[in-house]
This record gives sequence, structure tokens and C-alpha cells, in this order.
Amino acid sequence: MITSTGSSQVKRVIQLQKKSKIRKENRQFVVEGVKMVCEAPFDRIEKIYMSERFATDNEDFVKKLGMSDDKVETVADNVFAHMSDTQTPQGVMAVINMKEYSVDDIIKAGSDRKPLIIAIENLQDPGNLGTIVRMAEGAGVTGIVISSNAVDIYNPKTIRSTMGSIYRVPFVYAADFIGAIELMKKNGINVYAAHLDGSCEYTEADYTKSSAFLIGNEGNGLTDAASKAADNLIKIHMEGKVESLNAAIACTVLTYEAMRQRRS
Repeated sequence: MITSTGSSQVKRVIQLQKKSKIRKENRQFVVEGVKMVCEAPFDRIEKIYMSERFATDNEDFVKKLGMSDDKVETVADNVFAHMSDTQTPQGVMAVINMKEYSVDDIIKAGSDRKPLIIAIENLQDPGNLGTIVRMAEGAGVTGIVISSNAVDIYNPKTIRSTMGSIYRVPFVYAADFIGAIELMKKNGINVYAAHLDGSCEYTEADYTKSSAFLIGNEGNGLTDAASKAADNLIKIHMEGKVESLNAAIACTVLTYEAMRQRRS
């Protein structure tokens, strides 16, 4: 059992929790809680850490997961609290190996049906991104493309907000975001930009064909380059003095309209 906060394993987990650079270098991230650990793909789990109390109260937990003993560490309760990124730790966390996708993978992810892609530019709020990933699974989105200057999807707050969807929704950070948009268009995907200057209401467009929605930064929206790269600018009607919606809400409105059209 690990009893010291000075343990190299403890230090490594904390670094993975706090530093995006370390996560990228190691191609690993940390998840916390029973749900996030249980839903993690078995072959991507590098290590499971349990607090002493959790291990005592849940003797069959590891056995049910089918993990070998060498992949499990018990940690003193106070040390586990030191490792955790949450106020009230559940007592179990895991180090997970990242899964790699390319833009081409995202485009082909919907090959068994018409692709429905979300392309996110320069989003900065971790909770917003996590909510989008979770919503994307519910709306049948086939993949997400994210600009390289956006918030890290493996930020602990983002991870928690996905509620496990991060394991199941393909995504990629595109170094050339505009290039990714152009590649989508070359592959027959109609690209729609949510924009205040949209020429038509979002309900008037046809999303039954291969489609992608461009969503911009919380405060500034899409860049001019991304807007110009889109096939169409669409708008969500607003009442009152509201100018725009939260990025995650806008994504939900658009993708669920696409799902409605495809099911009708």
C-alpha cells in the first residue's frame, strides 16, 4: 500500500491531473469515480488506484473489472485525497491511455451512416467542452474536430463533464483547423457555421445529408477564416436582448435538429 505523498506514483498522477503538457507527453490522462473507471475501455487502463477505505468496502470491485493485481494499487486515504482533483473523492481513480484519431478517421467514423460532425474553434471553457462531448453522444454525432488552440479535452473538469462519453465519441485536435474544414467539404460533407450573420434559420437547412457544424469561441464566435470556409451560415433565432447562446447549448440545438430530421 502506498502511504506517502512523496511516492513517485503519487507525484506522477498529480502531474497528469494538473499539467496538459505532461498528459500530452505521456499520452495518458486520469479519471476519477466509480462510473468513469468502470466505463473505461479495459485495454486502455494503465493503473487503478483505490483508497484504503474504498478497497475495504468494495472487495469485489477489481475482480468484477477483471484487472490483474499488478495493475491495482491501494493508497492510504490521506494520500488518495492528495492525489484527487475533486472535493469529495469517491475513492477510486485510474490512469488511462489516450486513443489517437486523425481528421480522416473522424470523417470516416460515420461511414455506416451519414457523418454528423461538430467542429469546435478556440473553445476555452473545460466544462463547456465536456458538455458538448456528452451531448454529442446523445445526439448521434459521429465525431468532433477541435482547433489546436482550444481547451484540453483531458482537463479533469472536462473529463468529469463528459460523464464517460469521452471513451465513445471520436475526436481529434486539428493543427490546421481550416484545412480540416476543407477536407470535410472535399469528402462531401456540408459545413454549416453557427453565425449571427446567418442567411437562414437553422431549421431551414437540410441535415439529412452528411453535415458538420462549426462552433466558435464563447466570447468571440468563429474567426473570419472559419466562417468563410463554411458552405452556409445559419442562425438560431433569439428573442429579447439575448445575442447568442452558450456554445454547448448551441451545439445541442443544432445537432438535435439534425437528429430530428434524420429520424423523421
